Amino acid sequence: MSADDLRSYMTDLQMAKASKVLEAMDKAEEARKKLVASLQQEIAVTPEKIAEIKHSLAAKTRAAAERGEREVLVMRFPSSLCTDKGRAINNAEPDWPSTLTGRPRQAYEFWKEHLQPAKYKLRAMIIEWPGGLPGDIAFFLSWS
Repeated sequence: MSADDLRSYMTDLQMAKASKVLEAMDKAEEARKKLVASLQQEIAVTPEKIAEIKHSLAAKTRAAAERGEREVLVMRFPSSLCTDKGRAINNAEPDWPSTLTGRPRQAYEFWKEHLQPAKYKLRAMIIEWPGGLPGDIAFFLSWS
């Protein structure tokens, strides 16, 4: 194998690796788009669904309490599901819930109706900053 052949071989390897990285990035972006589309669609709130959510939350909070924790992450979603892309949440504005859409809005309303009366607190914060801009937002349910 000549030096030119070896350089060509190395270039081919680098191109193949770059192609795999781009393909993975494309797949991740497609998955993110599907997630956003699904989270934009509200779900039917039935008594059965409410019971299912309460059961799931009870298991999560009980497990967290057994670990000595006082809060648990209950939802993570892209900031694009806020009408202001997360600005009000980032600035801790009192009207931040009014910026929510889709399932995040439903999650907030569920907390307001079912969990706040039981003295649970809900905290929203931006937990990811891709390129210095708000990325994902998380809801944390606390009981302390």
